[in-house]
Amino acid sequence: MFVTFKMVFVYVTLGALAGIIGIPYSLIVGDVELLYRVVVRGIVPLGLRAGGIRVEVTGTENVPAGVSCIYLSNHVSNLDPPVLMPVLPGRCSVLLKKGLMRIPLLGTAMRLAMFVPVERGRNREAAQASVAAAAAALRSGLHVLFFAEGTRSEDGRLAGFKRGPFYLAMETGAPIVPIAISGTQAMMRKHSAAIRRGVAKIAILQSIDPADYSTREELMNAARGAIAAALPEEMRPLGTKAEVTET
Repeated sequence: MFVTFKMVFVYVTLGALAGIIGIPYSLIVGDVELLYRVVVRGIVPLGLRAGGIRVEVTGTENVPAGVSCIYLSNHVSNLDPPVLMPVLPGRCSVLLKKGLMRIPLLGTAMRLAMFVPVERGRNREAAQASVAAAAAALRSGLHVLFFAEGTRSEDGRLAGFKRGPFYLAMETGAPIVPIAISGTQAMMRKHSAAIRRGVAKIAILQSIDPADYSTREELMNAARGAIAAALPEEMRPLGTKAEVTET
């Protein structure tokens, strides 16, 4: 638990300091870019190092230059967002639980950064609002990070995908950049707050142009197949047919 304490200490102390100084500054200048760099490029990696977590990245050259992209990753641990976001080229919006927006300072910072709140459940209107907010983020020049399954995998294997990212890709024409992440499932398991030292491996894969596919299902199959092929054998789905869950 000492590793967990060190990581949390870095995030709480430095994150609070960044929020107290950075949020008013961002509001005054009307730009959150500096706060984003300090937190995502600086404090987040520092916390990972304090927790004994090393990140290995391949494929950054696969991100199309000068284009807003949809980053699409599998999801196996609460460590996935802090591991992924610092290494992704460009500034990212990310979809997250709506309740996180109510956290003092943190919620304000996430709204400034155009993060997209998501309501759990089958509320179609809320899902459509989230997709619309993600589209607005793309139009503003940001990338958007989706965790394709919508929640963490129970067993580490790739699970069914949500439809939202593929609606968004078809609507906006933004390329999808598939990402395969592994290792984090052993460093912070689902339903546990304990963090273990280790190596997170991130493979950024060849981008997918939605214009090359006639249906969302074909686009989804292509993205899911690319991620599955890049994962270790023990993390690949057992079935061969693409699974789909609600938006």
